[in-house]
Amino acid sequence: MFKNITVSHSPHISERLSTRMVMFDVIIALVPAMIAAGCYFRIRAAILIATCVISAVATEWLCNVIRKKPNSIGDLSAVITGIILALSVPPALPVWAAIIGSAVAIAIGKMVFGGLGANIFNPAMVGRAFLTASFGMLMTTWTVPATIDPSMPVISAENKIDARTQATPLSWSKEAVKTKQGADTVNSQIKAMFKGEVGGCLGETSALALLLGGVYLLIRRTITPHIPLAVMASATAFATIMYFINNQAYISPMSHLFSGGLLIGAFFIATDPVTAPLSKKGMWIFGIGVGTITMLIRVLGEYPEGVMYSVLLMNGVTPLIDRLCKPTPAGGKPNV
Repeated sequence: MFKNITVSHSPHISERLSTRMVMFDVIIALVPAMIAAGCYFRIRAAILIATCVISAVATEWLCNVIRKKPNSIGDLSAVITGIILALSVPPALPVWAAIIGSAVAIAIGKMVFGGLGANIFNPAMVGRAFLTASFGMLMTTWTVPATIDPSMPVISAENKIDARTQATPLSWSKEAVKTKQGADTVNSQIKAMFKGEVGGCLGETSALALLLGGVYLLIRRTITPHIPLAVMASATAFATIMYFINNQAYISPMSHLFSGGLLIGAFFIATDPVTAPLSKKGMWIFGIGVGTITMLIRVLGEYPEGVMYSVLLMNGVTPLIDRLCKPTPAGGKPNV
């Protein structure tokens, strides 16, 4: 049974991969989402993405200088953090807030733990959580996509003239849960959600762009399908049960899948190799946890979206999942 095992010194890498190559693949996969953000939110999208990336890279460089550590910005991980954070905030977010969020994401979410590979929580979600807690109004102020109104005026949940001009489809879904009616209003917007012609964060609106990026990562084998499938399957199962209970109070599974940050969370955030479990069994547990907690918050909680909180909560239990799902060593379990 040991004839196919090669004994050698570490590192044990079967492919010619580097952190930079992996991160570059993720950047390529995020290009469709960034293009969609540019199409629907124009110059605001470009400004926020550039601001977050520059701020994240500058913060990591400064932290390395202060800690007297080698420069690590070349691995592109700070660039990824900046892009994902930018795609996770509203188009109307001021530049100064984006700078603060990026600095917190890198300094608090990553560098205080020792840098890439040592952080417990996803840095971009740490930055977004800080912005949500500190600047709640800014993080819930939405703009109409430019394809609906080129001037992209600021809108709020009180403006109930057209469903496409509401804060987000998930805001409508929360109203439907409270009133026990009106879910059809959100369900009728599935096509708009798939294209991206809805209010929301920069990277949440176009399900098509996120699916294209996710498929690219799977083809490149940068990520495995376990976590994305677990997230989407558990969320869909939960949404299906609630939809059958009351289809006027709860929106359809497809609406949940295409709205909010579920897809960007499934393909780009929950799959972070540093903060996700290592084993396949652990990935399934992790993904099911993310999808289930997201739906619990969406359906039963007061906040309309739960991807950020579900990822951070599951990041916290990842060490326990890894301990629970230890792989069996070659030759079987040792005798005790």
